[in-house]
Amino acid sequence: MSNNDTFEGVIAVRGKGTGFVSKPDLEEDILIETSNLGFALDGDLVRISLLEAVEGKRQEGKVLEVIESAHEEFIGVVKDRAPETAAISNHFLREQAEKKSQYYLLPDNRRIHVRFSLGEDAKDMVGKKVAVKIANWNDATMDPQGVVTEVLGRAGDHETEMQAIIRGGGFSENFPEAVSQAAKDLYDSQEKIFKDALVDPKRKDVRGVTTFTIDPLDAKDFDDALSFQKLPNGNFEIGVHIADVSHYVQEGEIIDMEARERGTSIYLVDRVIPMLPEVLSNDLCSLRPNEDRLAFSAIFEISGEAKVVGEWYGQTVIHSDRRFSYEEAQEILDKGEGDYLGELSKMMELSRVIRKERFKEGAIAFEQPEVRFELDEAGKPIRAYTKHRTETMLMIEDYMLLANQSVATYIYKLSKDKKRDAAFIYRIHDLPNPEKIEDLGIFIRALGYDFRTENGIVDAKDINKLLKDIEGKPEEALIKTATIRSMAKAVYSTKNIGHFGLAFKYYTHFTSPIRRYPDLMAHRLLRRHLDNSPIAGQEIARFEKLSIQSSEREMEATRAERDSIKYKQVEFMAPKVGQEFDGIISGVSDWGIYVEEKESKSEGMVRLSSIRGDYYEHLAGAYAIKGQKTGNVYRLGDTVRFKVVKANLEEKQLDYELVK
Repeated sequence: MSNNDTFEGVIAVRGKGTGFVSKPDLEEDILIETSNLGFALDGDLVRISLLEAVEGKRQEGKVLEVIESAHEEFIGVVKDRAPETAAISNHFLREQAEKKSQYYLLPDNRRIHVRFSLGEDAKDMVGKKVAVKIANWNDATMDPQGVVTEVLGRAGDHETEMQAIIRGGGFSENFPEAVSQAAKDLYDSQEKIFKDALVDPKRKDVRGVTTFTIDPLDAKDFDDALSFQKLPNGNFEIGVHIADVSHYVQEGEIIDMEARERGTSIYLVDRVIPMLPEVLSNDLCSLRPNEDRLAFSAIFEISGEAKVVGEWYGQTVIHSDRRFSYEEAQEILDKGEGDYLGELSKMMELSRVIRKERFKEGAIAFEQPEVRFELDEAGKPIRAYTKHRTETMLMIEDYMLLANQSVATYIYKLSKDKKRDAAFIYRIHDLPNPEKIEDLGIFIRALGYDFRTENGIVDAKDINKLLKDIEGKPEEALIKTATIRSMAKAVYSTKNIGHFGLAFKYYTHFTSPIRRYPDLMAHRLLRRHLDNSPIAGQEIARFEKLSIQSSEREMEATRAERDSIKYKQVEFMAPKVGQEFDGIISGVSDWGIYVEEKESKSEGMVRLSSIRGDYYEHLAGAYAIKGQKTGNVYRLGDTVRFKVVKANLEEKQLDYELVK
């Protein structure tokens, strides 16, 4: 390989400043040492050159230029360097530190390896969370000069921290004024829009069919509704009705452009940051009870054996007769009395058969409990708990999966029959990386479970057998997490390769256009296929670009959601320093073990040096640590008693100690 090779890629920076860039024809990512990073920061699109290869070592590279920066601003805490400098004992290092600006920004995003020097005007901002932009960065060996553009508030305050997470992910709670006005105009015109929709010969009126929504108790945006009726031939008609956002939000208009940039709604511990203005997401587009609403529907004729024997796709007008929470619907089924018991019971009966068949075909049961918080008026967590899924949640999921799979399959068959390109937005999930599967196999077998792999290839049925074997065991959540991490990430694409995790040959996201932009694209494309409207190659390329962008925004939203949970977990445990809890060993490393508290799932580190009475060493292959004198062993998945010794909100880190 010539050292003249140059190529573009997105750089990932880890630790104190080591970069990695993937190259399709290389198994390992290219290593970029700190001295070769130049002006690159984590997430930037860069051009790199390859350095002379050294036998037995990873291929290294050097950043030549930053093509596109991933960061418009940086969120973090303003720090005073003086106390830190005074504490440095080495004279030379202290002299070097004294040459730097006294005040600097410590970014919340720990993947940003540089600090931002701030001027004297930052003196009154020490300890506050701020937004900073780069003012000047001419020397890559020096910290960039930053300028504070906004003070978010005091670090540690609930609202400040939530805003920091939102801004740090590149999101915004507020919509531009022009977007809000456009949404209001739509709302004010709803009577005419609705009237015009009713005379559209393509739109089916299904208001006479029993219809209801089943959602979380605190839901405000109702993306989906189900309708049910028994047919004269003894079969059942079940309609999956999805908010017809595409009828209101036209492609290329200002609301659409904003939704495209956002990509998704974000669910933090205390709020939702919607993709669409609330006048649309919570009202005009939302399938609210006792109101006529426009929908895009997948209507199925299903036999008593839960086989789909007929299907229809198109735009409709519906009327939801009842809004259920998951818990309300579950209680009616459990007690055998209440509103729409007959409809709910038959739909549950059919969904169980559909679910069983899905798992029989190889779909993987990855369900994990969600961590939820009860917050006081100041936003402090007074309770942290895991929310367990009701069977009504599973039922709704069954019908949403049926709709998503059926729409994607229908598009494929329709395109094949018409002999044209199946231009569509698919939700794809690649086969797992063989190396990761082999590592997972070693890990699973070390915990005492049977797990068949062959050269890194695993059958989904074997993954399901494993998940069945660990049900109810202390290590269940741990093994599920490890298995999920070994999987490829599900993404959006116009190129269909199927969905490994669901064992579906064709799959899309059709059911949540209020909160996911790819679903909105899927609705528009489905309408065009139904209308036999040709889709040109240039358009497909544009849809692929939007698919990639949506996948990236989804990952950023997931990161923000996890950050908000992690922050609240640390904040929840902070007043409990000195208290004891039961936990499970969730990770093992050279420097310590990670322990997860059972109820709140708050994870903390137990340092090896803190375990009294023995010297412990890491047994990497066994996922354990072992005492040299006592032979005492702590393994991954073991239940332990621990004490909280430190809670660092700034770092979002907890320190624990084992209790004998």
